[in-house]
Amino acid sequence: MPGERWDQQYAHAVADTLYASCGDLSLAYQVFGDGPVELVFVGPMVTHLEQSWTVPEFKAFFDQLATFCRVLVFDKAGVGLSDPIPKVRLLEERAAEIEAVMDAVGFGKPAVFGMSEGGPQAIVFAAKRPERTRALILYSSFSALPGASWDDLDRDPAELRARALAELGEDYTPSTEQIARIQEMGRVARSAWGSGATAKVFFPSVRSVRQLAMVERMCASPGMFRATVESAFRIDVRPILPTLSAPTLVIHARDDLVPVQNSRYLADHIRGAQYLEVDGADHAPWFTEPDTILTEIEEFLTGSHAAPSQSHRALRTVLFTDIVASTERAAATGDERWRAVLHRFGEITADLTERFGGTVVKSTGDGHLATFDGPTQAIRCAEALRADAETVGVEIRAGIHTGECELLDNDIGGIAVHIAARILGHAGAGEILVSRTVRDLVVGSGTGFEDRGSVELRGVPGTWQLLAVDRHGARAGSAEAELASMPTPGRRTAMRRSDRAVEVIARRTPWIVRGMARLAPATGGR
Repeated sequence: MPGERWDQQYAHAVADTLYASCGDLSLAYQVFGDGPVELVFVGPMVTHLEQSWTVPEFKAFFDQLATFCRVLVFDKAGVGLSDPIPKVRLLEERAAEIEAVMDAVGFGKPAVFGMSEGGPQAIVFAAKRPERTRALILYSSFSALPGASWDDLDRDPAELRARALAELGEDYTPSTEQIARIQEMGRVARSAWGSGATAKVFFPSVRSVRQLAMVERMCASPGMFRATVESAFRIDVRPILPTLSAPTLVIHARDDLVPVQNSRYLADHIRGAQYLEVDGADHAPWFTEPDTILTEIEEFLTGSHAAPSQSHRALRTVLFTDIVASTERAAATGDERWRAVLHRFGEITADLTERFGGTVVKSTGDGHLATFDGPTQAIRCAEALRADAETVGVEIRAGIHTGECELLDNDIGGIAVHIAARILGHAGAGEILVSRTVRDLVVGSGTGFEDRGSVELRGVPGTWQLLAVDRHGARAGSAEAELASMPTPGRRTAMRRSDRAVEVIARRTPWIVRGMARLAPATGGR
């Protein structure tokens, strides 16, 4: 506007940073835009709400997105401006963070936009909460990274490719060169987080490594980043993909660090998913053909493609329990006394299921069917039930599976219920038996498992790997024990005094830092 000072013109450009409660944690978020579609952006491994607005390309992308969306962005627990965390977060905890910020701003049924490691978190949320997911957008993401491990960074990439090829097949297996790039990222992250070298692998077109170094230090500590990478290597949400009911758009840059084969797999295994592949090598849509991507997203969200789903199906964890040798015990104790035992065990089951956030669906005579939002709560409930059963003189067994369920009025149905029931049939006395799907969704929980091999489940196609929950937790030295105990210090442990000064400038006058970014030398030097 004529006569308006330049700093006044842009002073309103960044939304206020507010905080939402998620359990004992506070999550930093911003909400902006006047468009008709609610959208929540679930970002990558490391973010910083206020620093992001100092990147010209980021601002341009989200300003345009805000013309047709009401946009919610947030820093996940442990990174950026949100509270630090004592240990790596579980997928179900990350999904709960999405719902917490949605509730804080009053979003009812937004589109969920998951980028990179935020993709599996968005997938889990959309599967658990289909009634709150208008549409799903996945950018440069993945459902699993078979063969990837922090311990494999120095292995021959051809050997790692051969291992993944046996599981994924040619169409979905990264090339040797792509695997070598991921190994390079892991090596520099392990030894040089805070120098800018790691971010440079993700964003090769960004000119200033000094700027990238500051971003690394402002977003996360070295320990937090390493723990996040380690957990990402072990994520596997492939069994969940067929349960998704929301309209889905999958986008990937062809030469991105995260191999494009991952998104091709997503698009081919999510019912009705649309797929957009663009040219570019940067791990962010604001650096890689942003106009093409935004046009596709706008058409997807405002056109007929994103019609709200009327599904009454959702992702749930199903727990079946029963009392071992109940017929023999009934005969030995007498009917009246046995009914008293069953009544007392029913009270214990109801109390513990409620305590762990579940719902008792029904009694099965000498056992119960219960459902939970996440598998960790189901396992903890089963462990508590096993211990408390001894107080009434009985021994139980349990079967657990996570999958798509049909939500009925006061009941539940679907293949996941049948699978959990069949798993129960394979459990021995005092044993909690789970499917591999459950094991893959509780990475970082500290739960230990013993492999019980692969079996056929009556009436269910294919073979199923079953695992028993270890009474003693994850064994010392195991990958799960190391991940569960991995420190996740706050970002300020790695920040320099100059970083803190820039953080203040980014909050108060972000246009100054954007101007500095535009003038950054093209050499990429520090």
